[in-house]
Parts: sequence; C-alpha cells; structure tokens
Amino acid sequence: MASVADTVDNDSRDALTGLGDVQQLRRTVAEWCADWPHDGGTCPIHAMLITLGRIETVNVAFGEDAGDGALVEAAQRIRHFAVDEFESSGWLASRLSGSNFMLVALGECSRERWQWLAEALADALAAPIANPDGSGSLRLSPRIALMRSGENDDVDSILDRLSEVSSQMRQSHGRRIGWSSGTIEAAPRSNIQLEADLLAAIDRDEIEILFQPQYSLVDDRIIGAEALARWHHPVVGLIGASTLFQIAERADHVAQLSRHIASRALEQATSWPPGMQLSLNITPADLAVDNFAIDFARLAERIGFSLNRITLEITEQVLLADLERVSRVLQQLKVLDVTIALDDFGAGFCNFRYLKVLPIDCLKLDRSMVEGVIEDERDRAIFRAIMGMGKALDLRVLVEGIETQKQRDFCAAEDCEYYQGFFRAEPMAPHQFLNLVTR
Repeated sequence: MASVADTVDNDSRDALTGLGDVQQLRRTVAEWCADWPHDGGTCPIHAMLITLGRIETVNVAFGEDAGDGALVEAAQRIRHFAVDEFESSGWLASRLSGSNFMLVALGECSRERWQWLAEALADALAAPIANPDGSGSLRLSPRIALMRSGENDDVDSILDRLSEVSSQMRQSHGRRIGWSSGTIEAAPRSNIQLEADLLAAIDRDEIEILFQPQYSLVDDRIIGAEALARWHHPVVGLIGASTLFQIAERADHVAQLSRHIASRALEQATSWPPGMQLSLNITPADLAVDNFAIDFARLAERIGFSLNRITLEITEQVLLADLERVSRVLQQLKVLDVTIALDDFGAGFCNFRYLKVLPIDCLKLDRSMVEGVIEDERDRAIFRAIMGMGKALDLRVLVEGIETQKQRDFCAAEDCEYYQGFFRAEPMAPHQFLNLVTR
C-alpha cells in the first residue's frame, strides 16, 4: 500500500507544517481498518505520539517565528524519516496540535523494530536546528510514546493510550521513549551490540546500495541516479539510511560508513553508459576532514569513475557544522570538477547566505516544495520564486518527490531541468538500474 502522506488534500493539511491534520489521521486509520481483510486478523497499525519539548523556551528566547520555524523543520525531519524507513508501505505523518505530532504506519512490524525506529527518530529530532537569522542553532527535546494497535483499538483509543503514556513520561525526567503498556521495551540489542553489528556488516559488505533514477524534464531521458543505502539487520529488521548513519554516529564511524557507501556505489556505476551521473550524499564527518577532497578524488580514480560525472549532495545539517571549513572543502572539490548540490532545499530555514558563500551548482528541491503546487496558488508562487532565484544565480534545479503526471508537467513548464520520484521509478537494486539504462 502506498503512502498517504503525499496525497493529503489541502483541507486536511496542517497550515504551518504541511503535514496531515487530526481529521486526516482519523480518516486514514478508519480506511486502513475498513480495507483490511476481515479474515486477516487485527489491522496492524503502529503509532508514535511525538511531543517536542522546549518550544516555549524557543519562543521566549528567539521569538515565535523561530518557534514556528523549528516546528516546520521537525515536521520535515519526521516526513523524511518516514519516507526513508517505510519506503512504499502505508504511513501518515500528522500534526495534532502545538508541538505534538503523530506518525502511524500500516503493516507488520516487530515491537523491537518499532522501538528502534523511535530511538532513531528521537535522535534525528534532537539534532541542532539553525536559527532563521543565522545566529547559531537551537535544539528541541523529543519525547515519543509508542503502541501497536489491538483488536478493539480505533483512533480515539490510540490517541488516549498514547497521551496517557506521554503524560507519564513528562513526570519522569530523562525518559524519551515509552510504551502504552506502561513499560519500556528492552531493546533487542544494546547500542554497543548494534554498533558492533554495523562494523561487521560493513566488513561483510551487507550494506545494500540502491539507486533512485533521475530524469531530464525536457525529454524524460535518464541522466543518472542517487545512491541510497539500507541495512537488513537479522534481528531489528530493515534499517534505512537515516537510522543507519545515526548508529554509525554513536559508534564514531560515520566517515567509514560514508566511504564504504561511496566505494560500493562508484564500483556499481562503472558499468553504466558514458555520461550517466552518480549522486552521493556527504556528511559533516566527511567534510570535517581537511584532505577529504583529495582522498575522495583518489578513491574515484582508483575505481575508475570520472569526477565530472559525480554530484555530491549536502544538506543544511552539514552546513551547521563549520561553514568556513565546509566552504573550503567544497571549493577544493569544485577545482576537481565535482558537481555540488544543495539537497532538501525548502525543507529547513533555507538560509540564502549558503547560496552566496558556497560553490553550489544545483538546487535539489525538497518534495514539500512540489506537493501543493497543483492545488494551491501560494505554493505555486513560492515555487516560482525559488525557480527565479535559481535561474538568477545560474543554478540548475532538480525536484524530488514527483508523484504525479501533473506535478511533472508543472515542473517542466516552470523550466526545471531534472526530477526524481515514484512517478517514474522507486529506488532499485544495482542490476535493475543497469538494465533500465542499457535497454
């Protein structure tokens, strides 16, 4: 079942974050239960109630605009996390009120995996958020209540049970994950064990590389692909890229994981037709190394993949680390003829200073920038304003998250160059992508 997160109508969207609202949550859960086969047992719904602490402190210290911006950023992190972890399964992210969010997913999922997903999402939400005025960053304090639906559960009982757990957790300082059963589930493996498992998985080449095809909007030809990673853990289950890197960060092995993914992706891409581009994501740990550019160039040379066919994607989180250092490393990569793309543009605060001081070649628009352009005139106006800025700065534009023909046609009419999304192709295994580009 496909995600409903990107098909929410405007009347059921939260005005601030663009996520679904309570009405959409009620409709979605009711539809899941009604459509579930009656002979298939209880409809398997998993739910997280996410409460973000410190919002009131942010409002007092930095102003309500900063608080609203932090909520928007948190919503985007929840959305991106769900897209990464749940892939094509049914899920919905919604904002209930204030700093309360809900994430629900349909399908079989072990209690252990749901616990790990909550831990990983809490880590993502606790990461620094840039102040819109550029004056440093702020942090939120997430608290997540979990449950798996029972035979007699509906939306109201789910909300009641999770709210009760969240309230209990608020009284227990230091607890950030709790179950509706009233007990915290013991993790299937300790952090230390999971970190050791990751290192072993890298050594055994168990990190799977997928490729998300990218297309030209002029003629729909494939121009390349973005490399993505996931890990099928034998106990926890499927772990997407976001959680994968959070585990690596706890183990202080982000650079090692990033290099492994880059190496495997480059090796797979050597069999692609000439001119096909490879996009790779780079992390703060990568750019913290002064000789990263030279090491990366040597890696590509050893594997035999031309640097001018590589796009390195950076996010705002990368830039929060040390803008001066990042700028210096990116300038070195530019000299080596590597393309630099600013990923997830529009998902955060969109600090336009980055476009001035960094050698950016391409803006990669976040899926939230295109979700409402067909129905909402304000969304279209914002999209066109960003396109105008990109053209003025001589930046190419790639749009993520294209799900429909209408979205694709709109972006083409606005002179975007490239796109990717489930409308044309989901992420696929290396051999599937090779077959696609050599047909």
